[in-house]
Amino acid sequence: MLSINSIKNGIVIDHIKAGTGFSIFKYLGLNNVNYPVALIINAKSKRYGQKDMIKIENSINLDYGVLGFIDPQITINVIENEKIKEKVNLRLPNNVEGIIECKNPRCITANERNPKHKFELIDEEQGKYKCQYCEQVYSWEK
Repeated sequence: MLSINSIKNGIVIDHIKAGTGFSIFKYLGLNNVNYPVALIINAKSKRYGQKDMIKIENSINLDYGVLGFIDPQITINVIENEKIKEKVNLRLPNNVEGIIECKNPRCITANERNPKHKFELIDEEQGKYKCQYCEQVYSWEK
């Protein structure tokens, strides 16, 4: 059986949807750091069957909104002295800026130079966002 030791101080990104951990690992730039990190793929999970997990032996700034948009089932555990100091359950953020793009060819974002794509959550259960400029609906893929 695979064994990954606990970390003294750092962050554990847990309950990542199985198969998406590597994308988050790369998004966070963890493939270019000089401190210990572990990417665990397809670990057993009582709640989800399988999950991915990232352990980081360091304090880093995380954008909870972006991570929540990527995978709202993620749990962030902040570890101090090998104990969980803080636990954060993520969810879909109310507003998303610069992460997704509006597909409407008549939207200002398609015609103007460098406007930031801005979306507002309109239905959390179905994962639906609307463009704040043209109201085009975007559905988040679970």
